[in-house]
Amino acid sequence: MTRIDTCFDRLRAEGRKAFVSYIMAGDPDTETSAAILAGLPGAGVDIIELGVPFTDPMADGPTIQLAGQRALEAGQTLQKTLDMVAAFRKTDDATPIVLMGYYNPIYSRGVDRFLADAKAAGVDGLIVVDLPPEEDAELCIPAQAAGLNFIRLATPTTDDARLPKVLQNTSGFVYYVSITGITGAAEAQAADVGPEVSRIKAQTDLPLIVGFGIKTPEAAQAIAGVADGCVVGSAIVSEIAAGKPVDEVLDFVRGLADGAHRA
Repeated sequence: MTRIDTCFDRLRAEGRKAFVSYIMAGDPDTETSAAILAGLPGAGVDIIELGVPFTDPMADGPTIQLAGQRALEAGQTLQKTLDMVAAFRKTDDATPIVLMGYYNPIYSRGVDRFLADAKAAGVDGLIVVDLPPEEDAELCIPAQAAGLNFIRLATPTTDDARLPKVLQNTSGFVYYVSITGITGAAEAQAADVGPEVSRIKAQTDLPLIVGFGIKTPEAAQAIAGVADGCVVGSAIVSEIAAGKPVDEVLDFVRGLADGAHRA
């Protein structure tokens, strides 16, 4: 049982949907992002996705790309990101943290070393968007052996022939990308998402969380209502990019979390 498994068990027992938030580690600087990270559970966040900045974020739209650039320019590194998680764990041993990013920084560090360091820091899962299921031996299977969930993305173009391959080594939850294209590009529609959620859940017992295109509490409520929860990233990162104080960013997050929890 990982923290992610425990979190979903608790939410099921409470009859609640999950609210997952995304921030970029080190955006706009390590100190500010660490303060936001520390405040997310108190703002109603059930699971935290923490972005690892990378120079070529091909799956991300301009909002997340710029966040990564700000973080890198401020000196954020993979080690500093792991240090942020370790510092978070000194006061919160329950809220799951999933690192989301690309394989290159992990490969550069060395898979075995990275997994040991991530586990020691208190990381619970990984989303690595540029490693397809055909490359599971590279990171997915070693990560699960190390006690980390490996969370896979399914999309509107993941047809019934491809879906079993996507699901075969996934654990923790399945992340359904509600729209085709890059992050932050369009708004998710519950009427479109609902049938896709049902299609995927027919092939897995894992919780299914929907992300991309959720920008308001109302949208969070609508999307969480047809899934096991929702993820918001670009909308939160936009608040950070606007230079909002930490407490205002967390108030914005709280509104989104309240929306999801009303579902």
